[in-house]
Amino acid sequence: MFRDTNQGAGASNVPPANPSLPEFQYENVNHTLFGSLIAIRNTIALLHKLNYAEPNDWSKPLPTGRPNELMAILTKRVRVD
Repeated sequence: MFRDTNQGAGASNVPPANPSLPEFQYENVNHTLFGSLIAIRNTIALLHKLNYAEPNDWSKPLPTGRPNELMAILTKRVRVD
């Protein structure tokens, strides 16, 4: 009923690869949060809501040795142009 007129003509629906795509440079950025557990959790949740970092990308809160103070660390790879 329907006939493909491109059959056997070497036609493809896949576009050719573009070898001239730009290559971006990346650097690591280290973020450190200091504060109470609730402040750290709220900040991590806010950064997740802003689509900046996933909560699981942060370290577990670690004690700093100061009363009621913890820290959490994130290393994020960011594009620099």
